[in-house]
Amino acid sequence: MTALAQIHVLKNQAKLDDDTYRDILERETGKRSSKGMSHGEHLKVINALTAIAPKQDNQRATGKFARKMQALWIAGYNLGVVSNKSDQAMMAFLKRQTDLEHHRFLQDGKDANKAIDALKLWIRRGTQNYGLFTQDQSLPPLQNDFRFQVCIHIWSQLVVLDKAPAGTLTAYLYSIGGQEDLRLFASNDWIQAMNRLGKLYRSVKK
Repeated sequence: MTALAQIHVLKNQAKLDDDTYRDILERETGKRSSKGMSHGEHLKVINALTAIAPKQDNQRATGKFARKMQALWIAGYNLGVVSNKSDQAMMAFLKRQTDLEHHRFLQDGKDANKAIDALKLWIRRGTQNYGLFTQDQSLPPLQNDFRFQVCIHIWSQLVVLDKAPAGTLTAYLYSIGGQEDLRLFASNDWIQAMNRLGKLYRSVKK
């Protein structure tokens, strides 16, 4: 990222109005526009904006693709691959994997796809389940639902550990959503199921 681009990212993070932003530029460099500044002047502005922008530890992921990445990250947490479910940990991981700053993979479609693919691959490797987050048109729609795939995988691990909380996964999901037809499950029901199963799985793995 260029120094000029970093200045604009920090300005947005600090939520500065234009007048306040230009006052800071003038205070640091004597200029009211970042264009035409020397590299040294850019660095002075970056230092000033960094001091007032929210720290990364206090940030939540925001942007057009944030929710999809957060959903995958939490799925990884429930699957026992991710140890820290925070947005900060997610963004740090994706930066290491993609060499992209978070404002890019959270906002730009091409960069977001790169980050999403990296996250899916890491979770598949961590679980040794390479069918996760994949679709096969020869299978029923339910089996192509990523949320169902996550539940199926966790359930299989609980069965191996003799810690399954019900006789069958279908019976367990019915106790949560009150639906025998899992195709009628609401989004919140899936979230509740994945989180409950994930919590149980993490507890028995310790």
